[in-house]
Amino acid sequence: MAAGSLILVLHAHLPFVRHPAHDDFLEERWLAEAITETYIPLLEMLGSLERDRVPARLTISLSPTLLAMLSDRLLRARYLRHLDRLVELAEKEERRTRADGRFHRLAEMYLTRFIRARTLFLDEWQQDLPGAFRAYQEAGLVELITCGATHGFLPLLGVTPAAVRAQLEVAVGEFRRFFGRDPAGFWLPECAYEPGLDAELARLGIRYFFLDTHGITHATPRPVYGVYAPIASDSGVAAFGRDPDSSKQVWSADEGYPGDFYYRDFYRDVGFDLDYDYVRPYLPPTGQRIHVGLKYHRITGKTDHKEPYEPDRARERVESHAAHFVAARLGQMDWLARSMDRPPAIVCPYDAELFGHWWFEGPLWLEAVLRRLAVTPTLRAATASDDLTRHPTLQRATPSASTWGYKGYNEVWLAGQNDWIYRHLHATGERLHALCRRYPSADERIRRALTQALRELLLAQASDWAFMMSRETTVEYAVQRTKDHVLRCQELCAQVERGGVDDLRLVALEDTDNLFPALDYRVFA
Repeated sequence: MAAGSLILVLHAHLPFVRHPAHDDFLEERWLAEAITETYIPLLEMLGSLERDRVPARLTISLSPTLLAMLSDRLLRARYLRHLDRLVELAEKEERRTRADGRFHRLAEMYLTRFIRARTLFLDEWQQDLPGAFRAYQEAGLVELITCGATHGFLPLLGVTPAAVRAQLEVAVGEFRRFFGRDPAGFWLPECAYEPGLDAELARLGIRYFFLDTHGITHATPRPVYGVYAPIASDSGVAAFGRDPDSSKQVWSADEGYPGDFYYRDFYRDVGFDLDYDYVRPYLPPTGQRIHVGLKYHRITGKTDHKEPYEPDRARERVESHAAHFVAARLGQMDWLARSMDRPPAIVCPYDAELFGHWWFEGPLWLEAVLRRLAVTPTLRAATASDDLTRHPTLQRATPSASTWGYKGYNEVWLAGQNDWIYRHLHATGERLHALCRRYPSADERIRRALTQALRELLLAQASDWAFMMSRETTVEYAVQRTKDHVLRCQELCAQVERGGVDDLRLVALEDTDNLFPALDYRVFA
């Protein structure tokens, strides 16, 4: 049998957080942390593979809201200010720890990392991270795909079909604007699928999408090969299912690699460990202690006692875990090949922010895996497009409704803490949909007002807000963002209905929520 495929998929997404009225807004740090700890290390990894001519293949989903923030001038300027503060703090730490051999080497490591991140961001990539990802796609290392426009939870938006279509069409349009081509694949937000969504994807020319394991194993009829080969949905779009074994080895809190005692501990941070007055300049204006990004301890064990981090030992564990992961996949391939008449495809999807942010050593592990696959003849790194090209004949089946959230269905996004949002999203969406249909060719002021109203509705639909409410993390912020965007959309609808658009208010909203510059309200009609 020909070599099987290992399809590694990273889903990179953050909600749109931009507050120009505030000089330093706490939630904007989500983007700054992700750039420094995840996106730059991933790009560095791709650069290393390209320089060494390693025949790697990786799929990365870049959400439209993430692309909007990465290309925003204000947020890029604020990111540079964030980096400057990190360099300043690391310089202070390098001086403070000179008499302490346990931590001085680590302070030097962080100083080097932050300076290099600044150099790469400014000089090598000219602050254009989407362009950097695009270059690696053109070099053949990466296949970039898209996601819902604002990561809306599609099965719960279907009361207004135009809302689902807008999430999909805007996403494809933004991908085309950034990368000059149509996306071959689509990451369904939260892997949330219900029968019929595939028809909307087919209408946009999408070739494939990904589901959690039970989305495939519970398909009708039952797939012959389980999750180890894609199925053709009713519309013909291919659905790939997540392999549970490889997921457990990375995600599991008990069995996953990131929990190794020699890896860096995420929760011990100098923002909490050092004297308050010393770290105060690097905290938000509110003054609360937060993670600032310098962490000197390893996981050590399930105890409050933490030993100093040892980078060399951590690298040894990275190589060991990469070897174990590839060997385990080879064992799977050998077992699967006994009962399959086509080479298996093992799909390994992960949140991109796991690599580097939550799991400091994650990018090193991913690079080690890709390098090992490059010299393993019976197992190759591939993309879903590669697999479909090699094996175009698929079993026809209807995937099951599913998500990759807790318990596998909609509970996380439809729970007691967040179910109140949907009646407002649906009513506001229907109101805006009627207005968009009423004005098939509006004048300039009405066009701008309806387009901005659609931006606000899309932002209100982001699944992130419901997730935060359900998980009780930054709940107040999530509730406020939902209410703000719904009310802004309703405000603009009311102005259009009255026949009088408030130009100053419209300009202010366009400046604040400025994503999707090519958006046209008629996509919602």
